[in-house]
Amino acid sequence: MDRRKSLKSLLAGTVTGGILLNGCSPQESDKEQPEPQSSTEGYGRLPHEMERDERLHSEQFFNDHEMETIAALCDLILPPTANIGGALDAGVPEFIEFIAKDLVSNQLPLRGGIMWLDHRANKMFENDFIQCSNEQQHTLLDEIAYPKKAKPEVEQGVRFFTLMRNLTLTGYYTTKIGIEDLGYKGNTPNVWDGVPEDVLSDLGMRYDEDWVAKCIDQDTRNDIADWDEEGNLLN
Repeated sequence: MDRRKSLKSLLAGTVTGGILLNGCSPQESDKEQPEPQSSTEGYGRLPHEMERDERLHSEQFFNDHEMETIAALCDLILPPTANIGGALDAGVPEFIEFIAKDLVSNQLPLRGGIMWLDHRANKMFENDFIQCSNEQQHTLLDEIAYPKKAKPEVEQGVRFFTLMRNLTLTGYYTTKIGIEDLGYKGNTPNVWDGVPEDVLSDLGMRYDEDWVAKCIDQDTRNDIADWDEEGNLLN
């Protein structure tokens, strides 16, 4: 299993929630631009909630150094590949900035974690984290990326990196780029071929042939099933 697949498994098992980022940004053009849509269309917020979001977007919590450190961590956690963009392409640092303002309980762990990271980097390499080489950054993160293997002296760093990893995955996989990376296509109505044969085999199960004939026939998928009074499928 490669690194990106491992992160997808981690997402499925431990990360919940998130905010769908708007990946679009205004671009200058000589062509006439269409009239902008109402900011409330499809937004799913009440007026007072929209006002709060606008206020949070207008504020800045992290300073420039902190944002650069967050961006560096996001890129190390989920870099781009040859086929798809990474955390920076999906705007994950901006997502984390918003989350810190929206859920203030994250402010101290994040800001304190960045301070710890710089302190550790200075102790090991005499530089702040973002001034360290890529190899040095990886060496430091290897100390805190695996909680079961980490030493007690880096416990705060472990908690910080776990939080950063969870936020990075949440931010990334709730954007268009991340959803494309997952390969999620949504529900396809009226089409079902049954549980894959390899999955049934692993579970030691198989379909009843009569049920396969009645239920997995795409030519009759729009037909309404008939049931008897005892709940038995007739056709």
